[in-house]
Amino acid sequence: MGRPDGPAVKAVLARRNPVAKVAAALVFTVALVTTLDPVPPAVAIAIELALAPLFGVGYRALARRAWPLLVAAAGVAVTMVLFAAERTGDTVFQAGPVAVTTSVLGGALGLALRVVAIALPGVLVFASTDPTDLADALVQNVRAPYRFAIGALAAVRLVPLLGQEWQLLRLARRARGVDAGRNPVAAARIFVSTAFGLLVGAIRRGTRLAVAMDARGFDRGGSRSQARTQRFQTADAALIIGALSLAAAVLFAGVAT
Repeated sequence: MGRPDGPAVKAVLARRNPVAKVAAALVFTVALVTTLDPVPPAVAIAIELALAPLFGVGYRALARRAWPLLVAAAGVAVTMVLFAAERTGDTVFQAGPVAVTTSVLGGALGLALRVVAIALPGVLVFASTDPTDLADALVQNVRAPYRFAIGALAAVRLVPLLGQEWQLLRLARRARGVDAGRNPVAAARIFVSTAFGLLVGAIRRGTRLAVAMDARGFDRGGSRSQARTQRFQTADAALIIGALSLAAAVLFAGVAT
């Protein structure tokens, strides 16, 4: 989660103000919440993929960062197909008591695409934004409290540690002979216990970090000096206006089709 370098810094949209990028992502994704039609999120995903190089994010790096979104979207689609309340339209196929109809497939596809379309702008923004720049922009441009901005920065910096701790917990359990083998029930039980241990460790680390921040004066209301200035320029406003225009075009595409 360090400062982006190389092509990411030279990319057009990667150089924009972090607050402007976050605002543009929010403006673009809010429009997708208002519709269940699969066409707008499909158009939105096409636009997001086309803009990815402008954020300095290659498609291989984007796939590496966004694969959990595909898993989540697949889970949403399967859940919708299995447990949809209304099953109108023509029956595509039937598997036992589950009748898969055209309306169910359309709803599942729409929800799955919407999950990806809503989350993908956040992936692009945070992949091209240094967390320190984001904290500085929140304080300088949005007047966010120092405690909130620095706390958010610390949280983002500590996210990679969760993956490392997960691996350490798995290796420690395996060293003690705790292995599920091919038993799915045992695997689920080990997963839950490992996740609980990870949660406990994260809470303890967050508590120590909060105490350390208070000891260094982040709780007081006085002003602080800034090492780096984050300016909100005309191009940043243009980015937000462009996101609003693209959101309107996405909704228009859904209405037109």
